[in-house]
Amino acid sequence: MADLLLGADLGTSGLKLAALDTAGAVVAEAEVGYAVDSPQPGWAQTEVARWRAAFDEALAAVVPALAGHRVQGLGFSGQMHGAVLVDGAGTALAPALLWPDQRAAGQLDRWADLPAVDRAALANPLVAGMTGPLLAWLAEHEPALLARSAAVLLPKDALRATLLPGPAVTDRSDASATLLWDLPGERWSPAAVAAAGVGLDLCPRVSPSDAVVGTVELAGLGEVPVVVGGADTPLALLGTGGTAATQVDLGSGAQVLRPVSTPWPVERPVVHTYADTCDGWYAMAALQNAGLAWDWVRGVLGMDWASLLGTLEASPAGAGGVRFAPFLTGERGGVAGPADRGGWSGLHPGTTRADLGRAALEGVVTAVGAAAELLPGPDDGGPVLLTGGGARHPGVQLLLADALGRPVQHVQVRSASAVGAALLAARGVGLDVVPQRSAGPVVEPADD
Repeated sequence: MADLLLGADLGTSGLKLAALDTAGAVVAEAEVGYAVDSPQPGWAQTEVARWRAAFDEALAAVVPALAGHRVQGLGFSGQMHGAVLVDGAGTALAPALLWPDQRAAGQLDRWADLPAVDRAALANPLVAGMTGPLLAWLAEHEPALLARSAAVLLPKDALRATLLPGPAVTDRSDASATLLWDLPGERWSPAAVAAAGVGLDLCPRVSPSDAVVGTVELAGLGEVPVVVGGADTPLALLGTGGTAATQVDLGSGAQVLRPVSTPWPVERPVVHTYADTCDGWYAMAALQNAGLAWDWVRGVLGMDWASLLGTLEASPAGAGGVRFAPFLTGERGGVAGPADRGGWSGLHPGTTRADLGRAALEGVVTAVGAAAELLPGPDDGGPVLLTGGGARHPGVQLLLADALGRPVQHVQVRSASAVGAALLAARGVGLDVVPQRSAGPVVEPADD
């Protein structure tokens, strides 16, 4: 009987479940989608029961492939930020509020008005969809609900609690992304928690990401140890092996990540600093508009993906002088601000559809390059690792190498965040597992 580890990645619109063997190969996986509810403009929420149903469906899909194997552990990865109010057993009392939710924009002034030393210790830009501002909105608009709550959980913790009820617990990778966490002090910030209008008793216990918090009976698999888990971005880093290198994840949005030795107080930061799922830290410059902008461009120009990518051959470098700003929904700051918007400029009578398409590809990649320049400190000096579907095409890889001024290499791990969660489970039960990764060629920047 071979040993297997399970990792579940709770995304915004779908859950992935992966089974990893001790040789690091994914032997089974499943994905189940679900809707995000928006009962009012700018709101984004999901019932925790919907997440649990997706987990059960994904588990049922992989169980037949796991027959005859021992499942040694289960780990959880989850979308970052958000807020789930739960009772003493960990049962959700209301829908989970998610990271895209904008209802708490009016509460951000509470964080901007914190004393400078307390604001700097949070070391992150102010974002309405983070846990702290969402709690502040709940304290103002749902005081009776808050009074019934024993704790606030992050999404992956709320899902885990449906399997393993008990005291509220999270890990440092999720805690550091709440705007409630003193990063240099590695503790909940009393000042930030007070700004949210709640007490420290509402904050969950923070445990190591690979700590075993109990065992659960999984249908068809028996008793399985469960670890705390971690946030999806650092677990994708773990899964792809990018814990020592600069990494660009290019999907609907884009994240440029770089390990840093230690967090430092920053009163008005333009990049995020978060804990990873080990004992380290990473800086992140995030763009909301990457593949999202390319999808919009495809729709406007009537192009499929192959046609859009084909503009790299049909239009010269520089797109005939046309430029594209991809900021359709605005940005968090740094590269662009919340009020910035997208569009083409430099149009002339000779502009072609191919120029418009190529300009869109170049515009997103240029924004990624600008985001990378915001990151502090050096990395290991190797190629920049590329992940995500948007970076698979060789032409996009060359654009990225030029924009970053560095060699790049696309690395693919199936269900990277779910694999990272399975690796946490392996660590928690004392197994040393290295995931199998598929690495493409190293692409050098073009000569000037």
